Amino acid sequence: MNLRTRVLAIITFTFAAVGAVAVPAPAATTAQTVEVAAPAGSGLAPYVAVIKPVTAERLGNSWHAGCPVGPDQLRLINLGFLGFDGAVHRGELVVNADRATEVARTFADLYFGRFPIERMETVEKYNSDDDASMAANNTSAFNCRAITGGTAWSNHSYGRAIDINTVQNPYISGSGAVYPPNGAPYVDRTQNVPGMIHAGDVTERAFVSRGWTWGGSWDTPIDYQHFEKP
Repeated sequence: MNLRTRVLAIITFTFAAVGAVAVPAPAATTAQTVEVAAPAGSGLAPYVAVIKPVTAERLGNSWHAGCPVGPDQLRLINLGFLGFDGAVHRGELVVNADRATEVARTFADLYFGRFPIERMETVEKYNSDDDASMAANNTSAFNCRAITGGTAWSNHSYGRAIDINTVQNPYISGSGAVYPPNGAPYVDRTQNVPGMIHAGDVTERAFVSRGWTWGGSWDTPIDYQHFEKP
């Protein structure tokens, strides 16, 4: 074999070897936009939600090693909602990836139904303290924590539960304790105040029609703020 033939053989072998190595493909862009046109005469802008992957860094202390789902199983939704001031705001929820599109469309129903929400921030903004988030009347979803008063994982730990307007829709324990305490004025559900959820209203219908369960329909404890779909 002459020198030229040997060089070509080496080059051919080298390319064949490199070709056999699995080279990771660039990460796919998995952001998804959910847009819903405004009904005629609604006076509202179109509803837009953007669903993105979320990292452990972004989740902060709402997630830690040992949680029942990893960041790769969760999604961050940035969505529009109507505030108590009647203006359109942007908020964020972290939910399970298999619930993300459904949740985005559910909140479109609340938006066009003009159901007001005071604030919507991910719970690490409150040091992932559920009591602090509730006291601030914060609407949130994922938080890796145990059920209230127990040790089993809450459905919030899977991103498959959402709490809405926690002050106007408090949690009432079997002993009658109210959480958050500033929700006590709203234990009387005969009231019809902005942000309060009632059976058959636009919020309850939007979730229940998609297979979610409302904590306001439980016997005890009663969790008026809570919707879940395990």
